Amino acid sequence: MPPTTIFDLPTPSLILDRAKLVRNLRRMADTARRKGVQLRPHLKTAKSIDVARLAIEGQSGGIAVSTLKEAEFFASQGIQDIQYAACIIPDQLARVADIQRLGSRITLITDSVEVTRAICSMSRELDETFRVQVELDCGEGRSGVFPDSEELIEIARILDEASHATFSGVMTHAGHSYQCRTIAEIEEVAEAERHTAVSAAERIRRHGIACATVSIGSTPTALYARSLDGVTEVRPGVYMFGDMFQAQINSCSVDDLAISVIAEVSSHHAAMNRLLVNAGALALSKDRSTENMPNDIGFGLVTEADGQPFKAPMKVARVYQEHGQIPLLGGMSCEQLPVGTRLRIYPNHVCMTAAMYDQYHLVDSEQGDGCEIIAIWPRINGW
Repeated sequence: MPPTTIFDLPTPSLILDRAKLVRNLRRMADTARRKGVQLRPHLKTAKSIDVARLAIEGQSGGIAVSTLKEAEFFASQGIQDIQYAACIIPDQLARVADIQRLGSRITLITDSVEVTRAICSMSRELDETFRVQVELDCGEGRSGVFPDSEELIEIARILDEASHATFSGVMTHAGHSYQCRTIAEIEEVAEAERHTAVSAAERIRRHGIACATVSIGSTPTALYARSLDGVTEVRPGVYMFGDMFQAQINSCSVDDLAISVIAEVSSHHAAMNRLLVNAGALALSKDRSTENMPNDIGFGLVTEADGQPFKAPMKVARVYQEHGQIPLLGGMSCEQLPVGTRLRIYPNHVCMTAAMYDQYHLVDSEQGDGCEIIAIWPRINGW
């Protein structure tokens, strides 16, 4: 028989709270609508058609992805407007052409004049039209051209003059918003992100080239941008689920966290008043983005199996490959949590955590105690 509650699941397992997911989706959709931009949900974390359908409900229908495996999957599920939000490599173009032949439009991005020329050349060879956006560096220093660079205009002009490629616009991503620690700091990064994209688009237009799309991203900046004037769309992703890091930088609250991992106590170290659970680096990830923050929660916030907090907040303080170490606080002792006790862990970085699982076990915190499994949603991984 399939499991009917979280207490029947093999551990570790990935839990998704549908009620919280829907609430998070609604919040971002309302924010985008209020700020006058389209919402293009980034599915790099969710990797699920069931989540995607909820996320695009009431939107334009477009999504962003981070791998071609995701693009192939969502195209096969009928989603027709997909931005591949990573700089394209020329030897991937034949694969992109195959995806487009499924009926989807794939928008590519690049920050290279050389790659742009290769796209135009291969588009003729493959007899396939590619839509391309220029990626901009708005301050993170990861990838992208600067809005005042010669490369920006050259890439746009090459694409504008191409026979089998189309210049689709500009895009940028303020990933450095994750380094912010106050809403005021996020607002400043959001304005720099907006200004970078809008000024680049305006500069391209002054050269007589149409620039239809002005696309920005990041959950924090989409939520806290003071203005999105000149922007056409936002591409946040982690807002769907939230995680402990996003809660620390005020993108959500702990009560909004839709993803958790159910694990079991596997061992005690009574002399040191700590225990081990059977969820370690592979089940939770080793990403410590809350390290050195005032309320560092290590590798995940630990609660009782039904999500109820302990009197003193407990965390996974250390991870091994298949074990997580939890110090006992607030007068707790090993006897109170015997081997086999189920605990729920809210991850520090949900994108990394979810990547290790092939399905979500769906619960609904607005139905009963939120422990009944109401569905199983598959997810995909790989590149």
